[in-house]
Amino acid sequence: MSNNNNNQEGKEEKEEDTEEKEEEVMVKIPPPPPPPEVNGKTPAEEGTQVLKPLPNGDHFQPMNRSIFTLSTVSPAAERIRFILGEEDDGPAPPQLFTELDELLSVDGQEMEWKETARWIKFEEKVEKGGERWSKPHVATLSLHSLFELRTCIEKGTIMLDMEASTLPQVVELITDNQIEIGQLKPELKDKVMYTLLRKHRHQTKKSNLRSLADIGKTVSSANSPTTTHKNLTSSSLNDISDKPEKDQLRNKFMKKLPRDAEASNVLVGEVDFLDTPFVAFVRLQQAVMLGALTEVPVPTRFLFILLGPKGKAKSYHEIGRAIATLMSDEVFHDIAYKAKDRQDLLAGIDEFLDEVIVLPPGEWDPAIRIEPPKHLPSSDKRKNMYAGGDSQMNGDMPHEGGHGGGGHAIGDELKKTGRFCGGLLLDIKRKAPFFISDFTDAFHIQALSAILFIYLGTVTNAITFGGLLGDATENMQGVLESFLGTAITGGVFCLLAGQPLTILSSTGPVLVFERLLFNFSRDNNFDYLEFRLWIGLWSAFLCLVLVATDASFLVQYFTRFTEEGFSCLISFIFIYDAFKKMLKLAHSYPINSDYKMEYVTQYDCLCMAPTVLENTTEVVGDPLEGTSVWYWNNTGLPTNTTWSSLTKAECLKYKGELVGKSCDFVPDITLMSFILFFGTYTCSMCLKKFKTSPFFPTTVRKLISDFAIILAILIFCGVDILVGVDTPKLIVPTEFKPTSPARGWFVPPFGGNPWWVYIASALPALLVTILVFMDQQITAVIVNRKEHKLKKGAGYHLDLFWVAVLLVVCSFMGLPWYVAATVISIAHIDSLKMETETSAPGEQPKFLGVREQRVTGVVVFILTGLSVFMSPILKFIPMPVLYGVFLYMGVASLNGVQFMDRLKLLLMPAKHQPDLIYLRHVPLRKVHLFTFIQVLCLALLWILKSTVAAIVFPVMILALVAVRKAMDYMFSQHDLSFLDDVIPEKDKKKKEDEKKKNKRGSMDSDAEDSDYPYNENVPSIKIPMDMMEQEPFLGDKTSDREKSPSFLERHTSC
Repeated sequence: MSNNNNNQEGKEEKEEDTEEKEEEVMVKIPPPPPPPEVNGKTPAEEGTQVLKPLPNGDHFQPMNRSIFTLSTVSPAAERIRFILGEEDDGPAPPQLFTELDELLSVDGQEMEWKETARWIKFEEKVEKGGERWSKPHVATLSLHSLFELRTCIEKGTIMLDMEASTLPQVVELITDNQIEIGQLKPELKDKVMYTLLRKHRHQTKKSNLRSLADIGKTVSSANSPTTTHKNLTSSSLNDISDKPEKDQLRNKFMKKLPRDAEASNVLVGEVDFLDTPFVAFVRLQQAVMLGALTEVPVPTRFLFILLGPKGKAKSYHEIGRAIATLMSDEVFHDIAYKAKDRQDLLAGIDEFLDEVIVLPPGEWDPAIRIEPPKHLPSSDKRKNMYAGGDSQMNGDMPHEGGHGGGGHAIGDELKKTGRFCGGLLLDIKRKAPFFISDFTDAFHIQALSAILFIYLGTVTNAITFGGLLGDATENMQGVLESFLGTAITGGVFCLLAGQPLTILSSTGPVLVFERLLFNFSRDNNFDYLEFRLWIGLWSAFLCLVLVATDASFLVQYFTRFTEEGFSCLISFIFIYDAFKKMLKLAHSYPINSDYKMEYVTQYDCLCMAPTVLENTTEVVGDPLEGTSVWYWNNTGLPTNTTWSSLTKAECLKYKGELVGKSCDFVPDITLMSFILFFGTYTCSMCLKKFKTSPFFPTTVRKLISDFAIILAILIFCGVDILVGVDTPKLIVPTEFKPTSPARGWFVPPFGGNPWWVYIASALPALLVTILVFMDQQITAVIVNRKEHKLKKGAGYHLDLFWVAVLLVVCSFMGLPWYVAATVISIAHIDSLKMETETSAPGEQPKFLGVREQRVTGVVVFILTGLSVFMSPILKFIPMPVLYGVFLYMGVASLNGVQFMDRLKLLLMPAKHQPDLIYLRHVPLRKVHLFTFIQVLCLALLWILKSTVAAIVFPVMILALVAVRKAMDYMFSQHDLSFLDDVIPEKDKKKKEDEKKKNKRGSMDSDAEDSDYPYNENVPSIKIPMDMMEQEPFLGDKTSDREKSPSFLERHTSC
């Protein structure tokens, strides 16, 4: 044992070590300044307690937390600030698994340690039946048990950094220490060791009474004074195994723990040979496996032991639960690892008591188990307060519902360098080190599900926009050009761009521009493709100019107001187009309005031979009599057929005539299509949320959630095949050639138009440049938002560079232009989100970030290019199923958008509104006004998109920035910091630096601000612990511990 820090006064042989440690502490922590005089008197003379130094010179007194002192920071807080503020180059303290074992008897004879509860984050109890664990729940403690625990730590044995490798060694060192300081009689050592080394029975093990009956001696026989230390050791060691047992190694609960987890064991029980409690808190220098002490095979770091006299088992149990709950608290967990002496542990308990919320006994039943909340309060703010970290600014803290409020971080990605291509070079330097990992990080099953999901969405989008382009340009650009352009641009972009999670695709504004450009070219006898080529070249040149001048720094002015307006518009377009296509399908396959039941139940439809034969060479017999005939069909094959036996399809094929009332009946394709449409959407939503359902193991739920879209598509493709209704299917080109025979794969730049057209093309190219810049960069901002926790950085300049290069390629090949697609990019990110693989029971998996890699995008676009050769498979996919995927993508991209939450508030009474962070700080009328302005802007954009004026659509998106700037005169910066992102100013950084400097200065002087960690403006009332030791509560300055027992001494068992 390297450091036996028991803090017991009167130990002469340890005074030197203790003084050295205290002297070391005093070097780092200066004593507080002398208290000021009040009315010419010191606070002590006025009846106010003064922070007095301890006998050893330590100025920390965690018990001194009175409302009558002038200091606003408690000594315990000062000590914790020192503990947590120390620089530690080592790794963070590992996760703790805490197990509570109680000493129980078997059939009133044998004593053994039985596991009764366990903690990682929340408490799990062994149910009274003893055969199952309870559901994880929030531990509810009595305030009295916390006071008793504090007394136990204050009076018991504290041994930090003990050097021991086995449980017998640990127990012997503890008992020797207790004997040495006079807390344990020497003759009781064997009994204590025998009790502590009894066998441990965990909840995973079945009781084996026969084996227990054969083990050693009972506690009653151990009470005999003839029991020798040798017999005790041989008997008790039979109960303790040095290695993990098979039950431990097979315990599936290990999956809930991280690999570096350590254990904290709490042992409490009552015995008949002790008159006073035996208490010890031990921290091992190195975590070691202590055999079968713990339910799971993890090394033990902490032990808390409490043995006491008979009759107080309930109190011992509650104290054990109290220390176990503290060990699961993140702040006390760190303090326990870093504590240097007893006072550090006491300060940690005091900090915990400062945060405890007391519920009135008549208003809450302690037997009710509180379900773990979905969103836990972060402990970082508590830690940062003590560690001296800067608190979060208003509006930066994520509010309830999981929606972040911070927007995109303004870092090096958006910094204006002032050098030629400075931003582009910085993007390349930033992304180059991650290029190899962008491929290795894709080796995960989640990447496969993302590939299939995004591939189907991309193929559907390519077919849809390709068909619309063909209609708008008279097949100068069609489905095949759309497939080829998607494959080339998307593949190159994902391989070389700065943000490979962004998906390129055709967009609505580009389609509108293409239609207007084709009509203009046709009306003026221009060569459309050549005219379009020069517009593309000019636009690419302007984009390269924007890259060279670091114009992407303007992205920092795209606040959440602009981002949400743009993303919601695109999402609404996806939803609108999905329903529009279904209604168009219903028009093509109308519902049978004249349907009658007898047309089906009394089937009356026969095939008769045609009265006028076509494509025949010889007919034998009378064709009108329905007899067997020789009929030469279009294939040139003679068929001996009977007309009346032919099906409707065969009759129509061979040019027969259908006679009967039931012949006009056709299955209701529209109804079946809507079943497939809504079924795919609903199934996708349900399977995506399956991860949080209570059914099946975690691995199965996660797998189903990852492949939710693919499973939904396969399910309803199967439904379509089983029902057999001829619904419209996906049509993919089967030949690799231009849609129009009048064009080739290369567009010549000269010869088709007058020379001045090449120069005049710069004017429409300016509109295309604005469109490309806005579409690309707004989507990039949404993808790179800080709540996505991307770690490899953004590349705004590099992204725009490759978009410009690909504009040139597409223009020369006569392919559609492509920019970042907002909805598909968001869907790509959602399909690659990572969560913690191990989470404590009852704790929701934590979002870790997004699997940043290039493989999914590259493979998606390779498959898109190869889709021409996969038509035999893709032809089985019904179009309503893909429209259902469109609907899902549009709705899913609206999740987590604050604008949608605020829209719901318009329909809610105030008393039913959720507890959102901005509703706490911003008046409701201001919130509604902000939402109303967004709705007006969104409506205006929708109107522009739907009219001929759609050509100015990109300019109107740019106008959203101006609208947001004007809102600075309607809302305060405080309100905007919660509802939106504050627009950066040129001198903002200087102002922030000065603000932080002034804040630190005010914290150092510390005269007025409260140290309450959650709300700086709420005054804190400290519990006057010192006053609780005095009789009466106020006054009587002469009372001390020796003359009058303290409150804790009167009401605790330790």
